[in-house]
Amino acid sequence: FSADNNVLFMEVLEREAEKLGLHALLHEKPFAGINGSGKHNNWSVGTDTGLNLFYPGKTDPARELFVTAIACLAHGLCKHNEAVRCCVATAGNDHRLGAQEAPPAIISLYPGTGFEAHVDAIIAGGPVLGYKAEKSTADPKASASMPAVCGVEDRNRTAPFPFCGNRFEFRAVGSSQCCSFPIAMCNTIMAAGMAALSDLIEGGKSHRDAVAELFKENRHVIFTGNGYSAEWPAEAAKRGLPNLYNTPLAAAKFNSPENKKLFQDMGIFTPEECDARADVMFENYNTTLCIEAQTLVDMMETGILPACAKDMAKYAAMPKLAGEREALYTSIKTETDKLKALMEKKPHELREEASYLCDTVKPQMAAVRTLVDKAEGLMEKSIYPYPTYEELIYTHHA
Repeated sequence: FSADNNVLFMEVLEREAEKLGLHALLHEKPFAGINGSGKHNNWSVGTDTGLNLFYPGKTDPARELFVTAIACLAHGLCKHNEAVRCCVATAGNDHRLGAQEAPPAIISLYPGTGFEAHVDAIIAGGPVLGYKAEKSTADPKASASMPAVCGVEDRNRTAPFPFCGNRFEFRAVGSSQCCSFPIAMCNTIMAAGMAALSDLIEGGKSHRDAVAELFKENRHVIFTGNGYSAEWPAEAAKRGLPNLYNTPLAAAKFNSPENKKLFQDMGIFTPEECDARADVMFENYNTTLCIEAQTLVDMMETGILPACAKDMAKYAAMPKLAGEREALYTSIKTETDKLKALMEKKPHELREEASYLCDTVKPQMAAVRTLVDKAEGLMEKSIYPYPTYEELIYTHHA
């Protein structure tokens, strides 16, 4: 229901914007160098009797349920890490995951530093009970203000899957995405974790020992540090966590043997449906990149290059005033031709095409864009054919 309402809101937003002569930007990163957009997918699991598995609770049974549920989640997120990463893999999201406004493409679990210590205590032989879910206060350092009430755990803004008091928040969802697929993946891995716990208990282990085993096997998916740090990717690699940092890498894992087994065991997808969905992911990515590349070429040939010629003509009588324009404008033409040539050579098999577009075409698009950005600062405003960043972003200050 929430996912449906979110999609409805997006449609209404776009429709109403058009009425005002505007366009609603739902792209994850419409402007380079400026924070992009994503969605925080707030997710929890409850019973038909009203129990929230991710609420720490006020009674011992509720607290045991809370710790047990996170053990199941840790198992699911660790064993099926790639399935979770796949569900947020899109061409637009590639521009923001891992930047300073979004969590990294490495999927880890952040239950909070206090809970992390409790996990280690359980692994060492301690009881399931013992975690104190107590809210704290922050001193505003101002006598005129009351202390601010804080959550049970710090909401780590660099974490892709943090605990938020009575739910977890999947923060890697792209702003243009429908949340239903990410939610389905969260439910799937949670079900897999519950199944693993059930197997251990039915196999003869006690509740405590089964929870401890799940935490011990999957301890390395729990990370409470800075996800933006340069050290984290290296540490994640040591832990064996995958870093599928672009869509072709992620989409290639969706129909892996491990994921096919997961989806079949949980009654979600058949192996053939996994193959089909993977193909759709690649097709979507390839179509998006091809449209973007062709649009860039069209903008160069019908807008930027003619403007470059007009700008150069102004300096015919005094060429020394042209400065670096001739070399720069010629480079734009050269790099645009390279981009066109690369697009003509792209393979047609879905996965090969996706890798080629990502690793070969995108860098060339960036090379063209870098030169045009420089030309924007040299060209007379009346000649430049497209709105500048200043006009796009700061016109409301005029």
